[in-house]
Amino acid sequence: MSAIEVTRTAGRTAVRLARPRASMILRPRLVLTCAGLAAATFLVLCYCLATGDYPLGLGEVIPALWGGGDQGTVLIVRTLRLPRALIGLLAGAAFGMSGAVFQTLTRNPLASPDMIGITQGAGTAVVAGIVLGVGAGLGTQTLGLGGALLTALLIYALAWNRGTTGFRIVLVGIGVNWVFVGATQYLIVKAKVYQAQQAVGWLVGNLNGRGWESVRPLAIALAVLVPVMLLLSPWLRSLQFGDQVAGGLGVPVQRARLALLCAAVGLVAFATAAAGPVAFVALAAPQIALRLAGTPRPPLTASALCGALIVLGCDLTAQRLFADLELPVGVVTGVLGAPFLLWLLVRANRSGTGG
Repeated sequence: MSAIEVTRTAGRTAVRLARPRASMILRPRLVLTCAGLAAATFLVLCYCLATGDYPLGLGEVIPALWGGGDQGTVLIVRTLRLPRALIGLLAGAAFGMSGAVFQTLTRNPLASPDMIGITQGAGTAVVAGIVLGVGAGLGTQTLGLGGALLTALLIYALAWNRGTTGFRIVLVGIGVNWVFVGATQYLIVKAKVYQAQQAVGWLVGNLNGRGWESVRPLAIALAVLVPVMLLLSPWLRSLQFGDQVAGGLGVPVQRARLALLCAAVGLVAFATAAAGPVAFVALAAPQIALRLAGTPRPPLTASALCGALIVLGCDLTAQRLFADLELPVGVVTGVLGAPFLLWLLVRANRSGTGG
């Protein structure tokens, strides 16, 4: 027999389902938030597939996804529009979930992969490949993936001092970020005009021209890393209370932090390789999900759904904002994300807690 216990704390309602050897907490508000975000994401995805230079009805889009309907409609939906939409959805989910992990581990709402240098490291690797020919033939996706992973390894190594803490990772990451910013700017100044245009087009975060060859690696990465992240989430819940409390609860603190960071870096590395360093999504999505769900920490699933919705919505805006100009998605996320960052800074300054 299982027991059901309803608790209310600080205005939050939680339902605990307990068995003799297992228990789980079900938060109704979190479930409703995830359902609402999933529904909104699906509607935006359908709208992305239906609109464009050749508008389609929903009754044409759905059959075309499975190869039905006339060949022209199938070509438009499956070849031209679906890969771009899927990259936006998957990359946004990866950014959102990785941002939730970084913010929880560091207990800092301003900590995200694009703030502590990981996406910037990927950008520097890509620009070096374009300008200097480093890794010529590997392609921007492979260079971006390698740059993000090597940057994460560098940050972890520099932050290590008989262990690591979230505070040290953030400080080291900010320093590494600005080193790579300077290196990237130097490479762009050194580049020829066409090389600089290509580099800037990738650095801003862009879904234009993406095809199925970009979807497959990202989809495989999420299929592997998201279940791993969900399995590690009990450790993440414990680490949010600090190393001493987590250690007292039996969590292997350093191994748990390393495993969570590796999974989060893997997500952001593959997302950056596919879509470029789309700004502010990893920062904003977890904080929006946190406020919608009313949880004590950024929820992983809701953060992923929120990130997917943000990238899809911003890419749709980028395509439709000007009739004769298709903006990169990173331009829109940057315009919307900068005021959100300022709001977080003002809020942290007023509370005096850094979050």
